[in-house]
Amino acid sequence: MKQPFATVIVATMLAVAPTPAVPLEPVTAMVDAFRTHSVVAVTAGHGEARGYAFMQLLIHDPRLIAAINDIVIEEGSARFQEVADRFVRGESVPMESLRHVWRDTTQPGLGYDRQWEEFFQVMRAVNASLRATHKVRVLLGDPPIEWEHVATPEEHRRWIEMRDTFPADLIQREVIAKGRHALLTYGSMHFQRKNLIANYESEGPAETIVSRLENKWAAKVFTIFTADVSSLQPDAAEWPSPSLALIRGTVLGAADFTTYYPSEGMGRFPIKNGQPDFSTPIPRDQWKTLRAEDQFDAVLYMGKGSSPRVDLDPARCDEKAEFQEHLRRMAVSGLPPPETERLRRLCGL
Repeated sequence: MKQPFATVIVATMLAVAPTPAVPLEPVTAMVDAFRTHSVVAVTAGHGEARGYAFMQLLIHDPRLIAAINDIVIEEGSARFQEVADRFVRGESVPMESLRHVWRDTTQPGLGYDRQWEEFFQVMRAVNASLRATHKVRVLLGDPPIEWEHVATPEEHRRWIEMRDTFPADLIQREVIAKGRHALLTYGSMHFQRKNLIANYESEGPAETIVSRLENKWAAKVFTIFTADVSSLQPDAAEWPSPSLALIRGTVLGAADFTTYYPSEGMGRFPIKNGQPDFSTPIPRDQWKTLRAEDQFDAVLYMGKGSSPRVDLDPARCDEKAEFQEHLRRMAVSGLPPPETERLRRLCGL
């Protein structure tokens, strides 16, 4: 006897209805991901206290260290790769030389010295405990900008346009081609498979690190988006912090990506003649949608609400010449005024 059509429809809907996401212990889940992926990408740092704490958790865990060969960081200028290599190998490198790694990037932010000094010191100690055939290398993903030759926004823009293609090609050359495994630590928007601002295109200037790795280099990347998902799945507020959840087939994966990254006020722009056309926004009724599970693979939950920012180091104020150079770079790069003002307030300016 045939079932009524409505019954069949309801049964089909129930069969494919998204289920609640399940929290997993994050290091275990990431190590599992490395069994099938060359790169695991997660935000760990970015000026947020929870992010730096998670980075420390990762690099102190021998399970994660055993699963990787490289860590690729956003806050590190490739111009100083040799300096970083020498330091993590245990060679004698003055801290004032090492600080150029994170202070002289294309993003002249606030220079979180304490957090990055701790990171490199830990990696140096970790490597000292590892056998010679399994030392972990720290790869600096930011383009090797030469600030002494950058005086205008246009000169700065040339380097900014490399911020996704440069690290993607670095990973292909130093990780994928050599059969290695890398932990990639960048801001989550570098992990998009489709670029939101380009109306979910991912070609040319709309490429991200992950879209280039997967589309150009056929790499397998496991991507983790950091978010408070308790508004999408209320029981997440009771998850241990931190927790990682796979989102494919879940209510978290079924949500539109803009739920994770609201962008109504940003607009979207077409790619014309190989360049973004910011003069002609795409009309609102032509905006595409994209499920979160088609944009990234997992969510990292580190507690309700946004993470507090890390404190600035007042010692920066004593470096008079370097401080003024830092302000110059911030002005050239067009950083939002609050970033500059935060540094000025710290130093009583």
